[in-house]
Amino acid sequence: MQYAVIVYETDRDLDQRSNPATAQQYMAAYIAYSKALSDAGIARGGAGLLPPSTATTVRLRDGKRHVQDGPFADTKERLGGFFLIEVPDLDTALAWAAKCPSASSGSVEVRPLLPPPPR
Repeated sequence: MQYAVIVYETDRDLDQRSNPATAQQYMAAYIAYSKALSDAGIARGGAGLLPPSTATTVRLRDGKRHVQDGPFADTKERLGGFFLIEVPDLDTALAWAAKCPSASSGSVEVRPLLPPPPR
């Protein structure tokens, strides 16, 4: 079964990406995690995301498009990226999510993917 491992990070964690003093250590943790997923043969995709300040939110209300710069929700944790994995069950997906670098300071959501639509 395929699962999305959705990474939420604090602003402090996200700031580490662009801080010369911490970027290398931050990226090393994610490179190691990505390699572990790949080495285990369960990686199916994923990507890191640019900071929430680069987001644009679109809503359609009464047939009119409303565009808002930045993220919609004001939260303590921000969506930082995701991994797509294929493992036998939820317990295995949760075990891999617990190894994600953000599990110790932010949170990692595990969500099953919808099955493909019938043909």
